[in-house]
Amino acid sequence: MDRTDPHHRHRPARGRLAPSPTGGLHLGHARTFLAAWLAARASGGSLLIRIEDLDASRTRGEAKAGCLIDLSWLGLDWDEGPDIGGPSAPYVQSERLATYADALERLKERECVYPCTCTRADIARAASAPHLEDEGPVYPGTCASRSAADAESLGDRPFAWRFRVPAEPIGWDDLVIGPTSIDLSRAGGDFIVARSSGPFAYQLAVVVDDAAMGVTQVIRGDDLVASTPRQILLFEAFGLPRPEFGHVPLVFGADGRRLAKRDGSIKLGTLRESGLDPRRLIGWLAKSWGLAEEVIPSTPGDWVSRFSLARLSREPWTVSAEAWQELLGPGVIGPPQAG
Repeated sequence: MDRTDPHHRHRPARGRLAPSPTGGLHLGHARTFLAAWLAARASGGSLLIRIEDLDASRTRGEAKAGCLIDLSWLGLDWDEGPDIGGPSAPYVQSERLATYADALERLKERECVYPCTCTRADIARAASAPHLEDEGPVYPGTCASRSAADAESLGDRPFAWRFRVPAEPIGWDDLVIGPTSIDLSRAGGDFIVARSSGPFAYQLAVVVDDAAMGVTQVIRGDDLVASTPRQILLFEAFGLPRPEFGHVPLVFGADGRRLAKRDGSIKLGTLRESGLDPRRLIGWLAKSWGLAEEVIPSTPGDWVSRFSLARLSREPWTVSAEAWQELLGPGVIGPPQAG
């Protein structure tokens, strides 16, 4: 089935920035958040910022405040968020757990989910090698015959709530990469939305939040393409309109690895503390997107009238030594080192 749902793309968009405070933001985040900010502002729309801190084991308290400081330093702003409030508050996921619990109950009532007691090892033994992917093997449906009510008979036995996926591709018209389709029955299978011990999964939380906060446009890195069909299914299960999705290419270091929060030398906090002019960084990022042929010191607002998603480079960007030199000045052979 083609689940593509065309939207009126010329209307003002309501976008969102959704950092996870598991470490300092880096250049890859800055580039993606700039694209998301420009996409919303260029449509005459609004933005909110939401802190996605459900992964309590990895969340760092100082990073919650740090991500707001970093994004403000870049010149990005928002109309609603944890620092300024708004009609959809709270804007911190760890403060929205009751909302997710209510959503999970609705999925149980509709038999969209079932309790699964399989371990990762069980799944790996039952799955065939051709279906392996980054997130693990395809779930073989061992517990799929259970109903939601069967959870009551499990007692203290730990389990996960899995969402039933259809045996058909799920398609959408991506704002950046174009028509896209993924068959979840071959790519992960029934997916987890919550665990009996309490934690809610990313997929459930972001769908509930985007719907509650009126988000109509989601621009994010293309490492999250596989999340989109799962989120589309959840929007459908709740009977809610879904946002448009656009997935932009990631940033890689000179070593060929995708930038990650482990790379302390290229965190925005490090660059800020080194005295780098954020206007130069914005100009550098704009050039990386193909919006200019040279680095033009600028603010994000300077690019609004010239921005469109269609103009963005579709290729991953590698931050080479030459690129660093262009940003930081002659004679610089690499990024400033973290203290």
